[in-house]
Amino acid sequence: MSNRIDELKGKVKKGLGNLTGNKRLEAEGEVQSDDARAKRKTKGALREAGGAVKEGFGQEAEGTAEKLRGKAERTG
Repeated sequence: MSNRIDELKGKVKKGLGNLTGNKRLEAEGEVQSDDARAKRKTKGALREAGGAVKEGFGQEAEGTAEKLRGKAERTG
């Protein structure tokens, strides 16, 4: 959840920087937002991959749940 919050904070900073003409704040917000989004998507992809591995070893129910949770995290 904290990645989503950081992504939102970054978007707010970027918008505020754009509104006030503060290029530094705008750039900082863009970096913060992009970084948080990348972390969220990576975490989701890793969780999804872990679910696929569990499915491969026969832990079907757990693996399917992890894959679905990973997809949900990646899509936001």
